[in-house]
Amino acid sequence: MKNKHSLKVRWRTFRIWQKLGFNPWEKPVERRNNGRGDFYKGAFDSIPFLNDDAKRTFTHLLLRPGYMIRDYINGAHERYLAPLTALIVFYAFFALISSLLQPVQHEKEDFSNITVSTDVGDNEKGEAILRNTALILMKGYTYLNLDKHPEAVKTRTDSAIAALEGTLRSQGIPLFIGQFFLLWLAMGVSLRRFKLGMSACAAASAYILCQFSFFMLFAVILTFGESTSIGVLVMGVLLMIDLCQWLGVPWKTSLKLTVRTGLWYALIFGLILLVVAALVVLVAWLQGA
Repeated sequence: MKNKHSLKVRWRTFRIWQKLGFNPWEKPVERRNNGRGDFYKGAFDSIPFLNDDAKRTFTHLLLRPGYMIRDYINGAHERYLAPLTALIVFYAFFALISSLLQPVQHEKEDFSNITVSTDVGDNEKGEAILRNTALILMKGYTYLNLDKHPEAVKTRTDSAIAALEGTLRSQGIPLFIGQFFLLWLAMGVSLRRFKLGMSACAAASAYILCQFSFFMLFAVILTFGESTSIGVLVMGVLLMIDLCQWLGVPWKTSLKLTVRTGLWYALIFGLILLVVAALVVLVAWLQGA
């Protein structure tokens, strides 16, 4: 009976901390430590993974993610890492651990034997358009991966772009950049009835992706590098928890908002793919005409 009562008290204490972000009855750090913490105070402030803001952001995103997003949007900026900074720092850490546990060897594609068709008859026009489309897609891929294809670097501009791509890729940024903008747009549309600004949706999107990166890191560690994905279902559950805590809505409403956000995410992604495909086909048709 005593253990049951103790667990109940601990759960209520945790729920209070979740909603507030601190224990209101806890003594200040200075009084609790009696000055003993001054020896190492500030020693790790310049280290992104070890300073107090990073540790607090990590802990709160795991245990009270929606409440933390709410607090940051309401003005508690000094307590946490800024959203974009947190996204870069935490995903870079995930990319580092993932690369150590799961080294990836990139194969170099050879596109040198593909040429644009110039001699086109009436019966060969369709084949030429398909060939030119493939060439444009492959050239675009190479241009977006110049750091992996040094043989394609021919000018100073190419060299600068390759250096930039290598820096970003070493920090694990490219994957989440696109996902950030897609989630940002999807949340901006699906949550418009709550009259949230786009800046609030941007901050929430960055923190939610940080949260996803934590669970991806756990998946990498628990599977010893076998898996770097957490699945759509897990991401949906995490997003539902975030929206429930952040917006203060019931679970049923949070589930509807999660589904709506996912549908808008897929729709926007599909529209972008259609626009890119249409542009590529148009350029290929102009070259084959």
